Amino acid sequence: MTLPHKASLAPDSERLALATASKDDLICSADEIFDSVFVDARLSDAIKNSSDNATLRAETVRILRDAQKAGREAISDSFSQRPFDARPLTHSYTYLTDQMVRTAMRVATEHLHPLANPTRGEKIAVLAVGGYGRGEMAPSSDVDLLFLTPYKITAWAESVIESMLYILWDLRLKVGHSSRTIKDCLRLGADDFTIRTAMLEQRYLVGDQTLAQELEEHLKSELFKGTEREFIEAKLKERDERHLKQGERYMVEPNVKEGKGGLRDLQSLYWIAKYIYSVKDVAELVPMGLFTPEEFGEFVQAEEFLWAVRSHLHLVTGRATEQLTFDLQVEVADRMGYEDRAGRRAVEVFMQRYFREATRVGELTRIFLTKLEASHMKGAPLLERIFRRRRRIKAGYRVVHGRLDIADPDKFLSDKVNLLRLFEEGLRTGMLIHPDAMRLVTANLNLIDEDTRNDKEARRIFLDLMLKHGNPERALRRMNELGVLSAFLPEFEHIVAMMQFNMYHSYTVDEHTIQCIVNLAQIERGELIEELPLASSILERSVNRKVLYVALLLHDIGKGRPEDHSILGAQIARKVAPRLGLNKADSETVEWLVRYHLLMSDMAQKRDISDPRTIRDFAKAVETVKRLDLLTVLTVCDIRGVGPNTWNNWKATLLRALHADTKRALESGMEVLNRANRGAEAKKQLRAELENWSKADLKTETGRHYDPYWQGLNLATHVEFAEMLKSLEDSGDPAAVEIRLHPDEDRDATRACFAMGDHPGIFSRIAGALALVGANVVDARSYTTKDGYVTDAFWIQDAEGHPFEASRLPRLTQMIHKTLKGEVVARDALKSRDKIKKRERAFNVPTHVTFDNEGSEIYTIIEVDTRDRPGLLYDLARTLAAANVYIANAVIATYGEQVVDTFYVKDMFGLKYHSEAKQRGLEAKLRNAIAEGAERAAS
Repeated sequence: MTLPHKASLAPDSERLALATASKDDLICSADEIFDSVFVDARLSDAIKNSSDNATLRAETVRILRDAQKAGREAISDSFSQRPFDARPLTHSYTYLTDQMVRTAMRVATEHLHPLANPTRGEKIAVLAVGGYGRGEMAPSSDVDLLFLTPYKITAWAESVIESMLYILWDLRLKVGHSSRTIKDCLRLGADDFTIRTAMLEQRYLVGDQTLAQELEEHLKSELFKGTEREFIEAKLKERDERHLKQGERYMVEPNVKEGKGGLRDLQSLYWIAKYIYSVKDVAELVPMGLFTPEEFGEFVQAEEFLWAVRSHLHLVTGRATEQLTFDLQVEVADRMGYEDRAGRRAVEVFMQRYFREATRVGELTRIFLTKLEASHMKGAPLLERIFRRRRRIKAGYRVVHGRLDIADPDKFLSDKVNLLRLFEEGLRTGMLIHPDAMRLVTANLNLIDEDTRNDKEARRIFLDLMLKHGNPERALRRMNELGVLSAFLPEFEHIVAMMQFNMYHSYTVDEHTIQCIVNLAQIERGELIEELPLASSILERSVNRKVLYVALLLHDIGKGRPEDHSILGAQIARKVAPRLGLNKADSETVEWLVRYHLLMSDMAQKRDISDPRTIRDFAKAVETVKRLDLLTVLTVCDIRGVGPNTWNNWKATLLRALHADTKRALESGMEVLNRANRGAEAKKQLRAELENWSKADLKTETGRHYDPYWQGLNLATHVEFAEMLKSLEDSGDPAAVEIRLHPDEDRDATRACFAMGDHPGIFSRIAGALALVGANVVDARSYTTKDGYVTDAFWIQDAEGHPFEASRLPRLTQMIHKTLKGEVVARDALKSRDKIKKRERAFNVPTHVTFDNEGSEIYTIIEVDTRDRPGLLYDLARTLAAANVYIANAVIATYGEQVVDTFYVKDMFGLKYHSEAKQRGLEAKLRNAIAEGAERAAS
């Protein structure tokens, strides 16, 4: 397809012109790519001096390999100077390959297997098919060849083909080949659409030209004609299956070739156009009315950009790599000359351009396919057309092929607010908007000016699109893709197609925002009651829906700038909310929600929510139950909108507990958080659960623990530790270790409980043992007893973020025992296991270490925010233990490649770390441990 070029089914003269490739359309001079005169001279010498065919073939390969190396270097060097010039690049690789194939053919037919008087059956034509036939070759593209013979292949033709293939294979070309007659092509093409598509793009290279022309005529008259609808349906089915396999357009590691909005979508469009209209390039669709000149320009721009990206991928990896993985995104962005901008890395700027082009590919495809429907090439199933029920449409609209179109464009544009009413009518009727209507809107976005944004009716319509019709996603996504959302909310434009370069976010910022609103709408519709009981119950009560939807729409609007996006977003919300028609009180609530939209998530995942001070501080921040409810729902939607696998029972449990405790504190007063009150209730529950125990044993168990133990663990864990400590006492062995691993389904984790005699460094040794068995720690609690024991509870997950399978638990327990006994030294064993994967090395996560003496009444909170890797918790815990720091508990929050490890600690005298000198000393030791581990992981 590439940009305007001669097509494969061209007349003889045009085909010959393409076969020799336009020398004006190459990335450097033709002689730099393939010096024909020099190669011919060397071949002549080789022919004279070769005593046999084997020697001549070897010499041919050596000569062509030198030419190939020089040509590829010339192309690559020129591309590095013009990194966006994809069209000349693809033509240059095609030109180089053409010359090598022709040379191989010439040597094979004239010198290795000469034939003085060939019969009619001893003719052969070599054709390029597939992408090579189109004249589009990336640096590592396959070379697909069709060897065409008039009848069954002769011994001579077989010898020629074999010699040619050996030459091309020795040149390390990835040759895909088939040897067929014209009848074979017609028979196979009738049954297989992949073969038929390849035939559609056949291009004569060398050999018997009459034979190639004959194939072309037979294909048109016997294979293509009358099968247009069949071909379209097959290509659209292929596209849908490909999209299902590759994922959404907005996935942050897209496949440039096969992904949604990728090159294959553009190629499918071209194949269909060529099959139906026999066009030689996409430019011919403009006079047919299928594309406007502007849309064709966008097609050219998108295709050239995607081809440039794909070509850089091939050059960086030295192979046919199509997946734009994180590590390659950085390299490709650098090769294409992208630079860091304020608040954003070069790779994020590059990927924003990528996603915008991919979005436009989707729009162009939709426009083209709908035009085909208008031409009756692809219709809805008959029964669907007969029985489909539609709501009556309002005046000014019409239905075209089941889609909502505009009856009178001039009249429509006379009222600017109609640009929003169109989407409202689409939601009201349940109809998709016709591409002609979309085109009209896109071409007139300038009408959405300051007057429109402040128009009372426009505000109503915009809010109703989110609040009234039960499906805000459809309107918001279409408005976003067409540019209407950014026109009505100019502040939104900055985050459109913006990628956040990390492993945590699965979507671009605008898509994440829409996904959040999708989740809110699903909760409202009662679709997630079982999965999200708390959020569902909140929405069943009287909450301000308008505030929630607007806050979600604006919560990340400050991203991509140097400032804290929550603070900047709140400042933007302060201006936008009143403009959308919200009153003063609602605007202030929206501003507060945007400012503190991460507060609940951070409190739940980075702090010990069993600590009364955590609840007290959070309650003071939210002030009212109304705000607490709104923030809870917003937080749930925000986390779920990050990616398909981000939400889990662990996060749900934390948020539910934080909401319940905070609500109780706000409604009943802060005194309900008193440690003694909570401890007394926990002991009462334990006594009831252990009713078969003697009073003496119960008294021992309830009296041996300090207050934090009773509020930090649930009843099931209290029971577990009571039984473990009793077993230790009954054993009489002071060196005994009790280990119990059980699935904790409520938290999507495995609970690992350890009980043993207390001695320094136990926490770090357990962390090391868990790292060795591949466990990711998500939470950890450590409590000493008054009678010399330690009880440590760790919640762990496997590498996929799930609880360990029950069948693996005995082996895990055995390995942990070995490590705790010193039979395996974690520090040594981890050296070969804590490597960072290549695709993850591109992420830069700066390390931050903070000390907080206000967040807990009895502990200093050390928060370490850094790059995650296997064994990190062990390194940090070991460092703290070596500095005589007592770790009471650790809370671990992971965000892709970033982790926040929070430790609640005391010094060896049971005091907080108030001294700045001590804090700086500890920070230096922690940073050193992180740096050493990072160096080891990168080696």
